[in-house]
Amino acid sequence: MNQTLLVEIQTEELPPKALVKLGAAFANGIANGLKARDFLEADSVVTPYATPRRLAVSITKVRATSPDKQIREKVLPVSVALDKDGNPSAPLAKKLAALGFPDLQISDLERAQDGKAESFFYTYTAAGSALAGGLQDVLADTVAKLPIPKVMSYQRPDGATVQFVRPVHLLLALHGEQVLPLTLLGLDAGRQTMGHRFLSHGGPITVDHADNYAAVLESEGKVLSGAEARKESIRTQLLEKAGADLVLMPESLLDEVAALVEWPVVYECRFEEEFLAVPQECLILTMQTNQKYFALTDANGKLRSRFLIVSNLATSDPSAIVGGNERVVRPRLSDAKFFFEQDKKKTLESRLPQLANVVYHNKLGTQAERSQRVMRLAGAIAKRLGYDVALAERGAMLAKADLLTDMVGEFPELQGIMGTYYARHDGEHEEVALAASEHYQPRFAGDALPSTNTGLVVALADKLETLVGIWAIGLQPTGEKDPFALRRHALGVMRMLVEKRLPLSISELLLDAAAVFEGQAAFKDPTADVKAFMLDRLRGMLRERGFTPNEVEAVLAQNPDRVDDVVQRLEAVQAFAALPESASLAAANKRITNILKKNEEAMPQDAAIKAELLVEPAESALAAKMQSLESSVDSAFANSDFTGALKTLALMKEEVDAFFNDVMVMAEDLALRNNRLALLSSLHGMMNRVADISKLAA
Repeated sequence: MNQTLLVEIQTEELPPKALVKLGAAFANGIANGLKARDFLEADSVVTPYATPRRLAVSITKVRATSPDKQIREKVLPVSVALDKDGNPSAPLAKKLAALGFPDLQISDLERAQDGKAESFFYTYTAAGSALAGGLQDVLADTVAKLPIPKVMSYQRPDGATVQFVRPVHLLLALHGEQVLPLTLLGLDAGRQTMGHRFLSHGGPITVDHADNYAAVLESEGKVLSGAEARKESIRTQLLEKAGADLVLMPESLLDEVAALVEWPVVYECRFEEEFLAVPQECLILTMQTNQKYFALTDANGKLRSRFLIVSNLATSDPSAIVGGNERVVRPRLSDAKFFFEQDKKKTLESRLPQLANVVYHNKLGTQAERSQRVMRLAGAIAKRLGYDVALAERGAMLAKADLLTDMVGEFPELQGIMGTYYARHDGEHEEVALAASEHYQPRFAGDALPSTNTGLVVALADKLETLVGIWAIGLQPTGEKDPFALRRHALGVMRMLVEKRLPLSISELLLDAAAVFEGQAAFKDPTADVKAFMLDRLRGMLRERGFTPNEVEAVLAQNPDRVDDVVQRLEAVQAFAALPESASLAAANKRITNILKKNEEAMPQDAAIKAELLVEPAESALAAKMQSLESSVDSAFANSDFTGALKTLALMKEEVDAFFNDVMVMAEDLALRNNRLALLSSLHGMMNRVADISKLAA
């Protein structure tokens, strides 16, 4: 009979950061194990539960007994099963006995081809197994494979020592209303669990039926058993308490807090207004990281002096809870205020000599040496772009100085952010101050790009120096390993070049970057490999933006050195691909590419088209059409009207088709052949100025 299955392990408080993974692994392990043993229906629904004190899973439509199965068992090859006279052999009798069928006769067996030989087979019906037996194996296997961050050894009341993530007190296993006779970690399964440590009545709670588990826990035990249910309850309460203010609730913090409570209740607390003089990023970070509190801001993003906490206790008088949390947060905010005031007593520039004591990499020197390289590179990039070189060099010089401050020492996540605050306090130019934080941008996919010219060139210099330097010492990414985040740096550089439309040569940027390592021991120029790596990141970026692989290859196959117009070229390729003439012209272009490649060595260099050798009407017509359109294509290309250039090329379809239908390119007459190759070479160059449209051919 199909019934809902419920399995729960009731424990001491589980590690919050591991709870979601443990809950998912527990549920999936049991569900997959039962599915493999044919206990589940096709539409069985698996519901994981995980709270600070339990891991559980509910599965609908679980069979009490798995179905009978038809099994076709190979017995022995005929050559072994029969002796030379064709009678059953001793090995056959022994094999049948081992299989549990000692009374079978030769006539009961199937004789069938088995590869190149014949074998005997026996088909029989194997009775299904009971759920309890199958589930016992599945449960033991699942628990053994849980992603436990650190195993804990503890002693059971009977004196036995067992190991699990936390001590286990109860095992609950129900199939419908029936208790399954399972054992785990020295415990026998029953139908009892425990509710909330403080809000429940304190004794065991009886679950009469597997379907009632979540409802019974909520009503009698004051436990929201689903992690998502608790998370949504917290989110709803936070929004209600925030009122007109905005609540900062990162998903990671919501997940962690939901893993700390079984009955979430949100309360409002406050801290003294004087702490608002500290940069709000510091206060927000200490509240979120150290205390798991939710900060509030006004509509303009300015931090408020009130904040929200999530408690595991519901009470009509939360004053003790509120007061306790306010007392706890005060020293943290005082520390942040102290660090800020102390740090302001020294300028960023005065800290620079200390960078010589911070090792960047043993093969690439100290942070001081790295800052000098980034400064030189930022100046070179600023000069190429016509930006203020002095600001770029100043911004790069001070960019890493905040690493030596007390605040960043306590909260490394604030590097860059604090640099901007301290630079402003020191009276630095606003672009120099912003460069301290903006040179880390973009930090992740979708992050904002630097907003200032100085921040932009320092960000480019910082990432290019890392790419070239780390690659040069042989630490390029391998497989999934990328300890220096070179993929992220390469993608960041490409985003800045593309989205800011920077007229910069990738090769020149990499040569500038390699130049700052001049005199570095064992430096091997990696610029060719780094450029290929960067273009590969660009391919991925463009595909994520909706361009097809063929469209991307059409533009990037030419190994462009500038990418500021790559999106416009791709949009032109898309528009061209939508034209009815595109497929024919792409196929013709592919054919031309192949012809020219095969005759590359034989073709005279820079061969001119000779009008007197255009003897066929079709080749004369093509040459005339190319000449008539040349100025339009040149003009469109010069004005970056790539769509217009490709659409103009579409006007040649009839002449191109006629040429390949009527003209023999590889004529026996060498002069005619070379002239036709020259014509195709000219056409090829004209067609591929925007992109290699042969890549659009199916």
